[in-house]
Amino acid sequence: MGTSKKIVGNNLIKKLWLAFILIILLMGACYILITGYFANKYNEATIQKVNAKVASHLIEEKFQNASPFLEDGNVNKPLFGDLMHDMMAVNRSIEVYLLDKAGSVLYSVVLKHGANEPIKHVSLGPINEFIKADGENYILGDDPRNPGQQKIFSAAPFKSGDKEGYIYIILAGKEFQTISSGLLSQYFMKLGIGATLLTMVFAALLGLLSIWFLTKNLRVMISTINKFQEGDRTARIKNPKGSDIEVFANSFNDMADTIVSNMDKIQSVDMLRRELIANVSHDLRTPLAILKGYVETLQIKKDTLTERQKEEYLHITHNNIDRLSKLINQLFEYSKLESEQITPTKEPFSITELSFDLIEKFKVIAEKKQITLVMDASNENNFVFADVSMVERALQNILENAIKYTEPNGKVTLAIKKQSKNVEINITDTGAGIPINEQPYIFDRYKQLDKSEKKRGAGLGLAIVKKIMELHNTTITVLSKPKEGSTFTFTLPVH
Repeated sequence: MGTSKKIVGNNLIKKLWLAFILIILLMGACYILITGYFANKYNEATIQKVNAKVASHLIEEKFQNASPFLEDGNVNKPLFGDLMHDMMAVNRSIEVYLLDKAGSVLYSVVLKHGANEPIKHVSLGPINEFIKADGENYILGDDPRNPGQQKIFSAAPFKSGDKEGYIYIILAGKEFQTISSGLLSQYFMKLGIGATLLTMVFAALLGLLSIWFLTKNLRVMISTINKFQEGDRTARIKNPKGSDIEVFANSFNDMADTIVSNMDKIQSVDMLRRELIANVSHDLRTPLAILKGYVETLQIKKDTLTERQKEEYLHITHNNIDRLSKLINQLFEYSKLESEQITPTKEPFSITELSFDLIEKFKVIAEKKQITLVMDASNENNFVFADVSMVERALQNILENAIKYTEPNGKVTLAIKKQSKNVEINITDTGAGIPINEQPYIFDRYKQLDKSEKKRGAGLGLAIVKKIMELHNTTITVLSKPKEGSTFTFTLPVH
């Protein structure tokens, strides 16, 4: 049986493992980032909701006894200084801003206010939305200290005398951001290590199951291929339609069928070739033996033979040379047809004209045997689409056989009859006919009834005709009765 073979190669397993590990690492990184992002959002939303009323409480507590503005209209900076001090004592991340009705920052302890300092502005959209929702929704507002950034906030409107505006409190200011960033990096590190280790443990188990499942059909296919390679010509992938590799399974099954079919053809051709060589050797031996015998006779008895005997011996030698030459030509012709070295060159031609030409050609031979050769065709000139030289060769072989096996005073008829899409050609003789038990073998080459007797047509003539018909995708049939003659029939497509 040979050495055992691996069902799936190590390289494939390594690649699958590498791909799986990379996917797990990517998933782990994405998990950590997504978890951190939403954890941060959750934290901010919680802080905002807990401190949603801070701005309102500030206005109620601080602005009852003191105004945010002095009598001259300027901002009451001492009030805001005390206010910021009290709040930062509770939460150092809080930043308080006094806004006018347009959202401009009038004052904040955390900002520089000078003649050269640009006025900060806060968008009122988020503020109005926050006030309308009464602090129930998670809303981000502008950070005056960091333009372009948004933070959680609390806001409430106020009115002091003829002045109106908003108290705007950033709940997660710079201090919060600094502390949060440090904690977040530590949290990410712990989460990353823990999540990665835990994920790798589950990934190893999941990986084994996944690789086993994903390569299940592949293992079946490789196992089947190995069986086929080791000589099991019946090995096929079962139920390819239910497989994940349906295309490959069907391709392998088709390939295996083709290989087995070609092997069967090669074996059949090889067997027939050996049989052909054996039979041809026998047929070649007979004329060669005759030639050798008469040539030796002429050499040994040349001085004692009469001129008439010499002429007779030379005539017999000549006939055997013709027979030998014809047999060799048929052998080469059949070999080319069988090996498909010759392909038909199809073209339209008149089968009627070709038949008339062949009748004229064989009339001399037929008359010598006192056989009547007849052409039976309508006045219509029938055209077919086929290889003219091959069809001519087939007709010649059939006519030669018909004349050969027809007794003197007999008759051979070549008939042409047009059908709907085909032209039917019949060659009928009045010979001895073919026994019924021999008719199935009439087109086989050198088939023998027994060891001592060859069937009629045992040469290559009719075998060549059969091959020519096969190349034209048609068949030739024989209808024969003993002592009543035979009829050979084939069809060609009408042009």
